[in-house]
Amino acid sequence: MKLLSETLARVKPSPTIAVTTKAQELKAAGRDVIGLGAGEPDFDTPQNIKDAAIAAIAAGKTKYTAVDGIAELKQAICAKFKRDNGLDYEPAQVSVSSGGKQVLYNALVATLNPGDEVIIPAPYWVSYPDMVLLGGGTPVVVECQIEQNFKMTAAQLEAAITPKTKWLIFNSPSNPTGAGYSREELRALTDVLLRHPHVWVMTDDMYEHLAYDDFEFCTPAEVEPRLYDRTLTVNGVSKAYAMTGWRIGYAAGPKELIGAMRKVQSQSTSNPCTISQWAAVEALNGTQEFIAPNNEMFVRRRNLVVEALNAIDGVTCPVPEGAFYVYPSIAGLIGKTSKSGTRIDSDEAFATALLEETGVAVVFGAAFGLSPNFRISYATSDAALTEACARITAFCTDLK
Repeated sequence: MKLLSETLARVKPSPTIAVTTKAQELKAAGRDVIGLGAGEPDFDTPQNIKDAAIAAIAAGKTKYTAVDGIAELKQAICAKFKRDNGLDYEPAQVSVSSGGKQVLYNALVATLNPGDEVIIPAPYWVSYPDMVLLGGGTPVVVECQIEQNFKMTAAQLEAAITPKTKWLIFNSPSNPTGAGYSREELRALTDVLLRHPHVWVMTDDMYEHLAYDDFEFCTPAEVEPRLYDRTLTVNGVSKAYAMTGWRIGYAAGPKELIGAMRKVQSQSTSNPCTISQWAAVEALNGTQEFIAPNNEMFVRRRNLVVEALNAIDGVTCPVPEGAFYVYPSIAGLIGKTSKSGTRIDSDEAFATALLEETGVAVVFGAAFGLSPNFRISYATSDAALTEACARITAFCTDLK
């Protein structure tokens, strides 16, 4: 009898975590490494949020809570959805988990049966397909090329839907591309979904507040209220509030689905960290004034990276509408050889050689389902980005 399950054999570890771990190991060994792999703001958690956590500890708010969140946080989430998205939810329709990843996982495990299909536009966040596999479902990947700004068209969605389709996972602004769907683009997709009432929508809105220039964020149930009863709207405090390590994600949707997700969580982690929940209450209810200046810094960094990458022969980098990633194509570099003799026959070979020869850590595009590309997280200092881009430029220029 084998120790490990057949289900586990279907999935792989997170490539983004692997890149970050490798960069940390090289740093520990004395290498000069610039890590551009982690999707984590370099800003500190705002002081008012930290103070709320300290106050919760001082008040003894350190015990178990309801499985899927305290009432105060659920009320703050309902207020947030109303304020920011025009969506009306009641606390019984809200689930709070230990990060957005657990929210998505709970929903998939609670709803998928063998043979159920989940449509995932690519490039995608690395965990989507593997969570579907862990839930017993089948990922259906729809490739969205650079020529369409990495966004799925209505025709592509229509073609991907079958009688077995259970979910569409929708992420805007996107990890890894930063691409954001306009209201018109999203309306075209929701029109398709209205024609297929058996398909549910799982939105990953984690980068909602990281929207730049004239891009205006919108979410499916907001654009098309008729999808409200089959949409799980997912969000969290990790990115805009610089709270990645606090591990709080949340979602709102139909009561039956939320109840099923609660059942899964009750037999896995139980409640999210109590102190983090109280911090999240302050994040959602407190001042939002720091978001705009933080976004100004992200825009400056985005422009710095995009300009540098587009100046490299063989590299094409679209300007993203949000998040803090760029996803340049290296189609013009495939087939070349690095200074140390490594043949660049894939984006994974590119990322490996780049790290080994220059100390710049990026994530290869195949991890996100679309090649040949790589992802840079520009959520780090201007100085680090400037140096990293200089190294990337020199590396690409030396390719023969």
